[in-house]
Amino acid sequence: MIGKTEKHMEFERIYLDYFSKMKNFAKEYVLSGEDAENIVQDVFLELWEKRELFSMQINLIAYLFTAVKNRCIDLLRRRVLVKEVADKMQEEHRLTLRLKLDSLEEFDQHLFMEKDIEQIITRAIDALPPKCREIFIKSKIEGMKQQDIAARMNISVNTVETQMGIAYKKLKLELKDYFPLFLLFLYL
Repeated sequence: MIGKTEKHMEFERIYLDYFSKMKNFAKEYVLSGEDAENIVQDVFLELWEKRELFSMQINLIAYLFTAVKNRCIDLLRRRVLVKEVADKMQEEHRLTLRLKLDSLEEFDQHLFMEKDIEQIITRAIDALPPKCREIFIKSKIEGMKQQDIAARMNISVNTVETQMGIAYKKLKLELKDYFPLFLLFLYL
């Protein structure tokens, strides 16, 4: 194409007349010059793709402001949503830390007397189903590996893993008032 078409020249005139105005308008809302520029470039790209609008009787200024406004709204909605999700995750993390702190602060120091700990742990382990209890004892108290437990009991390693998962769930429930004791089992 050697010369510019009439639509091309019309688009160029509109671009030069309105780009900076639209960018300033967008920047008032999205605050970032880069974001404002990207929004306006997208609007002008869309306008070029719909260049048949040049031959119609439309209010071009209203069209540009509306398109820029809508893209600003979309960007701000995404940012608000991302911020709300991040805040919620941060609040959940804060609550988890608070629960752990409260748990430790409320944890009765008298429980660390050897006899008391032994009784609490023995009661919790005794509450496990027989097979589950046997596997748990072999693993955590006798220190056997899962493969060795499976071989000795003539069961699969998967069964050992499943039973250990059941044991942890039941112990967590049984020791809910003694959370640090439950953690002790996790790290044995």
